[in-house]
Amino acid sequence: MAATAAVSAGPSAGVQILATLSDTPDSARARHTVSRLRASPAGTGALVGGQSAQLADLHQASVRGDRLIMPLVLAAVLAVLLRCLLLVAAAWVSLFTAFGAAALLFQMVLGSSVTEPAVVLFSFVFLVALGVDCNIFLVHRIRAEAVRHGTAAGVRGGLVTTGGVISAAGLILAATFAALAVMPLLYLAQIGCIVAIGVLIGTLLVRLFLVPAPILDLGPRAWWPVRLPSDRRPVTGPAPQAGGPGRPAASTPAS
Repeated sequence: MAATAAVSAGPSAGVQILATLSDTPDSARARHTVSRLRASPAGTGALVGGQSAQLADLHQASVRGDRLIMPLVLAAVLAVLLRCLLLVAAAWVSLFTAFGAAALLFQMVLGSSVTEPAVVLFSFVFLVALGVDCNIFLVHRIRAEAVRHGTAAGVRGGLVTTGGVISAAGLILAATFAALAVMPLLYLAQIGCIVAIGVLIGTLLVRLFLVPAPILDLGPRAWWPVRLPSDRRPVTGPAPQAGGPGRPAASTPAS
């Protein structure tokens, strides 16, 4: 709450109250205090401003934007382009694991997992653009092989074909973004750590286990709502009988 306060009246009918919070301006307690101050003078037309209020508005707008932009980007990139709902689920698991592991690392190393509002959105953009594309490349290759040879053979062929390339690219990208961890700016170091962890998780865990295993278990259902031509079973019927409708019966030559 406020540590000091001062009241001043100007030439107009308005009254300005200057208050200094005891909490840091970008803390969660400061945002809670701003929310309480804005809710208390309801109907009076009072406004709450200052650095803490600006940071609270920025945080609220960032959270609202993250909830809207992140699902739309994943839906557009993964579901619409590849039409594979399994890859959408794998991408969400990879992103949440990366953010959770990074928060744990920040708590252990820095003593706090607090980040700036824009860190989550920037990290998400980099992970989708650079980390998830490894899984996109893998699934695209599996699907290309599955069209010709079936889903099971497509998974094996896709892993063999793309294994070395994706692993090398993921390690290079992770090492590149990990270099940002030594930057003096905290938000850049946090973005570098989150992206590096996310790329490693997507390259070494999601690509090797989380994506191929469910595709093998589900089989043709993994491509729902699309059905691959190679997974469609041909309709087989009884063999045509001799002497059926429209065909004369075979005759045995007399000896």
